[in-house]
Amino acid sequence: MDFLYNLLIDPLVQIFTYPIFALEVLIGGLLSGVMYSLVALGFVLIFKASGVFNFAQGAMVLFAALFFAGFIDTGLPWYIALLLTIGVMVLLAMTIERVVLRPLVNQPHIILFMATIGITYFLDGFGQTIWGSSVRVLDLGIPNNPMEFGGVLINQFDMVAAVVAGTLVAALAVFFQKTRVGRALRAVADDHQAALSVGIPLKTIWAIVWTVAGLVGLVAGIMWGAKLGVQFSLAMVALKALPVLILGGFTSIPGAIIGGLIIGAGEKLAEVFWAPAIGGGIEDWFAYMLALAFLLFRPQGLFGEKIIERV
Repeated sequence: MDFLYNLLIDPLVQIFTYPIFALEVLIGGLLSGVMYSLVALGFVLIFKASGVFNFAQGAMVLFAALFFAGFIDTGLPWYIALLLTIGVMVLLAMTIERVVLRPLVNQPHIILFMATIGITYFLDGFGQTIWGSSVRVLDLGIPNNPMEFGGVLINQFDMVAAVVAGTLVAALAVFFQKTRVGRALRAVADDHQAALSVGIPLKTIWAIVWTVAGLVGLVAGIMWGAKLGVQFSLAMVALKALPVLILGGFTSIPGAIIGGLIIGAGEKLAEVFWAPAIGGGIEDWFAYMLALAFLLFRPQGLFGEKIIERV
């Protein structure tokens, strides 16, 4: 009986008793959710263009953060370090497309998926070989103190990171919806052969998409690295985007955004208000349990297309 009370009644009592605190928790979760959406967007872009689930996206986030922090540690100004890291990520994307993906065109998707797993371990090992395995502190000069807005405390770093991530997500959404390259990408996603027949260069589109995904990984790596430190656990943090994809749909950019907000807000509220009933550490597994529920009842996600096969 006490368990049911702590699970169902006590959270509601706390929310209505301390509405300002509950609002602070909700806003903090939404700001984290924008960061999850940014990582998930990298998965969505590649999946839309090639039908490949890029398991290496988390490793790309870590790889970008390692190079950016490493360049700064050598004494370079941050803007030079940023330009060099952008060059590294573009070169990485081009290399992956040319060396790994191009020879595997028209192969079953499971083979391409396994190739991205191989890329993951290569990037982890290569990054560690160059920069070592010690945790690096990445200071962007953004205050990490709470600010008060109408009686609500909001962390300054989380707010700035969310604005940066949200701006990039919005810009990419407009780019792929309104530009010629974006229309070509959607055509490639719908039907590779049809896109080739009307003159859309498949290999070029893949290179562009992987480059954009690499740049998305760079921004996510810098933001998460500054918040948590540049360490190899960042790759696991980036995989929190998997539940976001399951909620929003693997091919939907709006779904990546909404899914990230749901996951971010849900895990923070659960950690704070359900801990007395379930125990601590809810934030680590809440997203995956929510994703499991979606797989059982709506496997295509909130914005994904339901596939009906007729035999």
